Amino acid sequence: MLETILTSLINWIEGVIVTLGHSGIALLMAIESCNIPLPSEAVMPFAGFLVTKGELNFHLSAIAGAIGCVLGSVPSYYIGYFGGRKFVEKYGKYFLVSKKDLDNADKWVEKYGDWAFFLCRMLPVVRTFISLPAGILRAKKRIFFTLTFLGSLIWCYVLVFVGVKFGEHIDKLKSIWHKFDILIVMICLILGIIYVYKHVKHLKES
Repeated sequence: MLETILTSLINWIEGVIVTLGHSGIALLMAIESCNIPLPSEAVMPFAGFLVTKGELNFHLSAIAGAIGCVLGSVPSYYIGYFGGRKFVEKYGKYFLVSKKDLDNADKWVEKYGDWAFFLCRMLPVVRTFISLPAGILRAKKRIFFTLTFLGSLIWCYVLVFVGVKFGEHIDKLKSIWHKFDILIVMICLILGIIYVYKHVKHLKES
């Protein structure tokens, strides 16, 4: 059942990109940046694969992904900006954002200043909720969204490149991947359970 759900999600992601092209990439990355669990690691590499087939442009794919990240960060930023820390601490559970997440983000900002927003955009998981604390801290909009775009652009370029290199050998590796389907699903399930458990635990403690 889990494998069916995972396959359906991947097929949906691929369908959106195939149908909408670069606009689809922007849409999916915007969804991810709205704290919705739609990993960019499943979006951008497939775009890279389509680049190898001549259906998408390498640079436009990365730029579309970065634009999507900025667009998706807007609502999260303003929720933090207008709602404040108390609002996010109270309702953050609906986004799987715990007090510890906010504290960790605060530490990044204290240590690196505005550049924390740039660095966090290139880190898995952290990149999805950094917009909330940025809004809470009243980060300057122009600086925040500029650094969000630049950090996301690098992240997207890397993932598109992975998809390009991966796509070059996709036919040779298909038979090998199939043998590891169950293992991959189990790993994703375990990591997902651990992630949700830790966040629920932190939410109860906060």
